[in-house]
Amino acid sequence: MPRVRRVRGEALFALALLNIFVLVTGFVALDVIEARPLPAVPNPVTDAEGVAAAEPAASTPADPERIADVLDDPMSASGIEEGLSGFVVDGATGEPLFVEEPDTPVTPASTTKIITAVTALEAVGPDHVLSTEAHLDPEQGRVVLRGGGDATLTATADSAAYPRVATLEELAERTADALAEEGVDTVSLGYDDSMFTGPTSPPGWKPNYIPEGNAAPVTALMTDSGRISPEARGYGSRSTEPSVHAARAFAEQLKGAGIAVEGEPAPATASGAPIASVASAPMSVLVENMMLSSDNIMAEAIARIAAIETGREATFAGATATTHQILGDLGVEGVRLSDNSGLSTENEITPRALVEVLRLTASSEHPGLSAALTGLPTANSTGTLAKAGRYSPYSSAHEGAGLVRGKTGTLNGVSTLAGSVHDQDGNTYFFAFMANHPLAQGSHLDALAAALSRCGCS
Repeated sequence: MPRVRRVRGEALFALALLNIFVLVTGFVALDVIEARPLPAVPNPVTDAEGVAAAEPAASTPADPERIADVLDDPMSASGIEEGLSGFVVDGATGEPLFVEEPDTPVTPASTTKIITAVTALEAVGPDHVLSTEAHLDPEQGRVVLRGGGDATLTATADSAAYPRVATLEELAERTADALAEEGVDTVSLGYDDSMFTGPTSPPGWKPNYIPEGNAAPVTALMTDSGRISPEARGYGSRSTEPSVHAARAFAEQLKGAGIAVEGEPAPATASGAPIASVASAPMSVLVENMMLSSDNIMAEAIARIAAIETGREATFAGATATTHQILGDLGVEGVRLSDNSGLSTENEITPRALVEVLRLTASSEHPGLSAALTGLPTANSTGTLAKAGRYSPYSSAHEGAGLVRGKTGTLNGVSTLAGSVHDQDGNTYFFAFMANHPLAQGSHLDALAAALSRCGCS
């Protein structure tokens, strides 16, 4: 495979390196086995010899020729002669250090979620919350459960958990209190999921995703990202009727709160002011959770929230149009999507676009985007970079443990990895490595990021 090596121009080391490093070595720990947000607390870097201190001394910028040298062997070892592209830049200056087909659009798989995270944060802000409401229709004797797009809504949760997650249990208790004030102890139940509209799947999704329960219809009312239970994973783990599933769970919680519920939940239209509501964690937490767990349905849901904020329909098409607009406003080219999760095989993103977006998340000019960076999994510690032996002591990429932060992407014939890495000389790099090839494997890309981490490339 040809290697394009650019000779380094002059690079002025800036204090921005310190800011980026603090973000990159950061503070998010999440048990990704769960579908809903769990404690986001400081997490020690594990198995990372040579990790720099929180206040690294000034270092000499990396040499592009040496970067190319350390990447040459793992690229050759991948066995992929065509279809492997990459882009690496200096974290402080943005100077390109490695260039391999950086402007060729390729299928990104779940690295799409980096783009989605930035879209949602830019559209609604990091403090935005999503409300799930209960409305009373006194003439019908009916309570209507209205979904607000919170895919992390769940039936019950540990009250001591941080961050707090909205629960149907709490909503039912508040609803029961409001009904008691009205002298009502028996109701029928309706549900309103009209905030999201349009087709249940976009171009590029396999036709069996939803019927077999590997993905769920993206509705404004669901629990646990459409899963049949918080712990459900794999084949058949998601409901094909998430709105009905959530409404039935709410009916059970109402009964537990002392309200008799007659009949089965039915579609209805919420009107008037809510009698009770519960709020999600802030968008920054939702984004971090979505990134760490690589939750496809949550990604689609928050993209629709962004679409609503920009005046578009809350559909796949409206969400991707919003993404294109926001990325264009931020000056990023090379992104064309048909969904916001990365399940679609019709998505196209360039390595350069991913790196440019990552740089934006670390920029002091865009502080509201930082959750897209702090949500990146840490090698051998959190998220998808701690699964399937990636960066484990048994992996050839183990030297990158704790030093590589990145979003993974995997589809048949597609493997991608984009994020940040800290090397032995105190340099921070942003990178994107993308393989569209029958031989594509995450281990190939892990080796490339690990090679950067052990580099003394100044």
